Amino acid sequence: MIRVVVLGATGFIGRNVAHAFAEDPAYSVAAVRHRRPAWAHPRIEWREADLTSADDVARALAGAEIVVHAAAATAGAGANIADPLALVVDNQVMNARVFAAAHRLGVGHLVWFSCSIMYASADRPQRETDFDPAAALHPAYRGAGTTKVYFERMAEWYAGLGRTKFTALRHSNIYGPHDKYDLGRSHFFGATITKALTARDGRIALWGAGTEGRDLLHVDDLVGAVRAAIGRQSTPFGLYNIGSGLAVPVADVAARIAALSGRPLAVTPDPSKPSIPVTIALDCARAFAELGWRPRIGLDEGIARTLDWWRTHRPTGEAPA
Repeated sequence: MIRVVVLGATGFIGRNVAHAFAEDPAYSVAAVRHRRPAWAHPRIEWREADLTSADDVARALAGAEIVVHAAAATAGAGANIADPLALVVDNQVMNARVFAAAHRLGVGHLVWFSCSIMYASADRPQRETDFDPAAALHPAYRGAGTTKVYFERMAEWYAGLGRTKFTALRHSNIYGPHDKYDLGRSHFFGATITKALTARDGRIALWGAGTEGRDLLHVDDLVGAVRAAIGRQSTPFGLYNIGSGLAVPVADVAARIAALSGRPLAVTPDPSKPSIPVTIALDCARAFAELGWRPRIGLDEGIARTLDWWRTHRPTGEAPA
């Protein structure tokens, strides 16, 4: 069996990745956690590690043939604006430790999640080559976006040293099971799902004007991109956009969530609340050409799946209204 280590396996993306690989008998899975408790799966071995510690990282990666690096500090727009350092410092240290350890230990392949925040707002889907490193990033994304670009370059450099294949996935806005759904920490999509299913006044209060566009991708499609990169990437370094290719205004997304919830809800934008007014969609032609990957879950289907999952799991601890 192929030995895969998933870092950040108690987080949103990491949990979905670890579960998918654990369901495949071709892989044995070591899942790495830190502060949050492990979750049960009969085919997962759990390891505890502080990924800012070089010794802990080395122990976490021991024996790995493939590493999926999903550990990261993340937050929604409000938290990002209030404390931008929260998305920069720990991520810089973790990425540096993990990349170096993968190289030193001779890991065969490391897949790391970048994201799309380095792209400028645009009215058409952005290709990987559309990013201009000389252009200023949006102020709300400058710290985190610069960090992502730097570690994309470092992944390419490490790959050039010849011991470990690296993949950087510039993914769009991911949603689905095990995302954050509490209103204090969640992103737009998760917060809107929770608001729709707990609203007691017949409305969903939407932060911002609602005109900003988001490229939304179900987490199962992101997991599919990870598996495609592992199976089909032929170069030492690969950088791929991974998204739906469509920028949907957040007010329209909220309206779809309201309609599919089956509840009589009105969407009321609140421009006084913090939001990041950019519109970004991803052109994923490179991922299709080189990896054979394309998204399979449409937005309405993904919303319906997520609503069903929320109702079953009650992730905020609240009873639905």
